[in-house]
Amino acid sequence: MRDHPLNWLSGHARRRRAAGLRRELRPRSAGEPVLDLAGNDYLGLATDPRVIEGGLAALREWGAGSTGSRLVTGSTTLHAELETELAAFCGYRAGLVFSSGYLANLGVVTALSGPGSLIVSDGANHASLIDACRLSRARVQVVAHNDVVGVEQALAARTEPRAMVLTDSVGSVDGDHAPLAALHQVARARGALLVVDEAHGLGVCGPGGRGLLAQAGLAGADDVVATVTLSKALGGQGGAVLGPTAVIEHLVDTARGFIFDTGLAPASVGTALAALRVLAAEPERAAAVLAAAAAIAEAAGVPAPASAVVSVVLGDPEVAYAAAGDCLALGLRVGCFRPPSVPDGTSRLRLTARATLTPEELDRVRAVLAEVLPGVRGPGAAIGAPVG
Repeated sequence: MRDHPLNWLSGHARRRRAAGLRRELRPRSAGEPVLDLAGNDYLGLATDPRVIEGGLAALREWGAGSTGSRLVTGSTTLHAELETELAAFCGYRAGLVFSSGYLANLGVVTALSGPGSLIVSDGANHASLIDACRLSRARVQVVAHNDVVGVEQALAARTEPRAMVLTDSVGSVDGDHAPLAALHQVARARGALLVVDEAHGLGVCGPGGRGLLAQAGLAGADDVVATVTLSKALGGQGGAVLGPTAVIEHLVDTARGFIFDTGLAPASVGTALAALRVLAAEPERAAAVLAAAAAIAEAAGVPAPASAVVSVVLGDPEVAYAAAGDCLALGLRVGCFRPPSVPDGTSRLRLTARATLTPEELDRVRAVLAEVLPGVRGPGAAIGAPVG
């Protein structure tokens, strides 16, 4: 008789535990007295009364759910309003809202590639882009992080009639900027589409928080497509694709993560629309995020980042996990990134800035980091090393 088909799970769990890689859910309670530098609420809008009211108003008007896929009953006038305003704010012709940023990435990559195409993907891309490549049925060539020469070489050697260059604008782990102008120059010269995930750029980078593509002067270019999330700087839930009208129309026709998924709940659409309007009215929030990130980086003893993400590399996963626990015990929640989220030997604390951090809260950050970090950093420890 064969073994039970799930017997292998216990051994797998033991090995992960021994490697310091076992994960567990830690539900947080409302109103807990902890300063959160682990979440991605970059603009502090998740709890803004205007944003909450936007969600409540949509909930009252439209109900709890969208009731169906976007092509059946899941599209409301509120969805269309968000798509129009989001595209206009970021500088694109059109937009399409998905129920998550993950699905937006899966949808756009798979719909714009497929057999007979090449995807040149940055080696540090987010998991959603990696999974999109796997599902695309295109030939995928991974190049080193931010390696423009590698991208050019891959495009020059291609035999496929269609090609796509795929990158995050801002690294989700290190917060570094992609060389978008150089990537676009290479892509355009080789007849390739540039697809950029602005998940960590929207609300933080570019003029008034319009993203890194806007900063590079590429927003709205006819050979550039962007994806954004509504769950980070906008404080809510969902994602969107922004680009030429023809691309959006093609996604409505072909993107499986759009066609077969229930539409984003109206309350989430309402919060995103309210948050977008706050950002448009208060562009100084983007600069406030970067100022807070610089203060956190100084407290951590790492270089000031060009985004909201402050990365403190400690190396060993158990050391990083313990350090995050020590911070939490002192009232500061920080992220702990271990493999496979980061390469082996680069486990780290990930601290995220927020535009609404007060001077008193930054003092708390300094005090906690001053107590925790000296005890976990050995001589010559890698600090703030980029993922490559």
